[in-house]
Amino acid sequence: MSESMSTMTSGAESTEATANTPVPVVEGSSGARPAEPREAVATARRAFETGRTKARAWRVAQLKALRVLLVDHEAEIAAALHADLGKSATEAWVTETGFLVREIDHTLRHLRAWTAPRRVPVPLSLAPGRARVVREPLGVVLVIAPWNYPLQLCLAPLVGALAAGNAVVLKPSELAPATSALIARLVPEHLDPEAVHVVEGAVPETTALLAERFDHIFYTGNGAVGRIVLEAAAAHLTPVTLELGGKSPAYVADDADLPVTARRLVWGKFTNAGQTCVAPDYVVATPETLAKLKPLLVEAIREAFGDDPASSPDYGRIVDGRHFERLTGLLDGGRVVAGGRSDAATRYLEPTLVEVADPDDPEEAVMRDEIFGPVLPLVPVADLDAAIALVNGRDKPLALYVFTPSAVVRERFVRETSSGAIGFNIPLAHLAVPELPFGGVGASGMGAYHGERSVELFSHAKAVLTMPTRPDTTAWIRPPFTRFKEQVIDRVVSPGRRRR
Repeated sequence: MSESMSTMTSGAESTEATANTPVPVVEGSSGARPAEPREAVATARRAFETGRTKARAWRVAQLKALRVLLVDHEAEIAAALHADLGKSATEAWVTETGFLVREIDHTLRHLRAWTAPRRVPVPLSLAPGRARVVREPLGVVLVIAPWNYPLQLCLAPLVGALAAGNAVVLKPSELAPATSALIARLVPEHLDPEAVHVVEGAVPETTALLAERFDHIFYTGNGAVGRIVLEAAAAHLTPVTLELGGKSPAYVADDADLPVTARRLVWGKFTNAGQTCVAPDYVVATPETLAKLKPLLVEAIREAFGDDPASSPDYGRIVDGRHFERLTGLLDGGRVVAGGRSDAATRYLEPTLVEVADPDDPEEAVMRDEIFGPVLPLVPVADLDAAIALVNGRDKPLALYVFTPSAVVRERFVRETSSGAIGFNIPLAHLAVPELPFGGVGASGMGAYHGERSVELFSHAKAVLTMPTRPDTTAWIRPPFTRFKEQVIDRVVSPGRRRR
């Protein structure tokens, strides 16, 4: 989800150096003990091996307990998210706590159907056999969460893993320390303390966890650390889900409803101070449309956050000083259309619009990597064809947004581009549809979850075939192959065979 979303505080470069060898954990502010990651994994493994997590009653009880955790501690959660990211209580509910409650409710309503064995037909050659698909849990799952939505992106995978019947080890982000500490305190109070564990810490703890054997690893973060996770998982042939990110473009067609488009772009971009993996990363439009859109974006920012966003209770802050410096550095040399004011002491960066003359200019810093902050570049293109070419000339994005009433234009983007998701006339909102898969493609990630896809992700679809011994219908496919058997094979078992 961008280079800024590493769960490794020292960054990708130092993390790569420690990827293959567990680093001794030194007693620090996290209070972690050297054996904690290994103990957590071993205890979770023992819990899973008892078989209790496979029972539907256990799964339902865990999901209901997680819901109670979220609802009963809403105020504490909101306070932690405000301390870490400056989120308002309303934004915390809409984008994190309430999002999880809706996901749990949807899962509980459909859990029986999603996890029930599914009958499948058998070919005539295997009649009267019976075939079914049985979903079984994978075992022990590791979830490594990012800092930008530190509650939602830690616990949403947990919902699917529990629904599928797994034991889970959670690694919250140390860059959101208040939320991490709250998760570490509340989870063992509400959930099965032997099957669900929370390991806090930074690089050493994450490295120690990756040295353990898991049955699935779910990582949300950036591509650099994603490669480290894949490398560690390869040692145990562990399947991995990577939720990464990239530069998600927004194309505004000449026929778009510009006032509504401006308001929705401002909402999608500046929620959580732009620190959202599927936020519009840059806006693409013809010069004429950009000229009309710019003042509307400025007005939409004022409508949302007032004349001084620094005093708005609804506008967040940058997560830490390192990311604040990275973001303010993007404004050097760029043409700021609106915003740009900042305060390092409070990690405040005003909602900012910048003009980009040439998106392919290597000196154009805002177009190199995912911005992951409240800076929105405006990129001119000649026409629709040029916009599609611009999108296709870069890594496949996690999300792509197109603002137009034209069905023809929408279909061209569906047919001619590749992205994790496409939103027409609205950003972000596809995450709120429980049965839409959420995930990337190519550099933006691998694997998808939410709704039934979460249960599929954390389950193995086991094939089960049952054949009676009487009558023994397999006689037709066993040697010796007489001429009569060959005729039966040609007509029933494998019709279409050509004999010479």
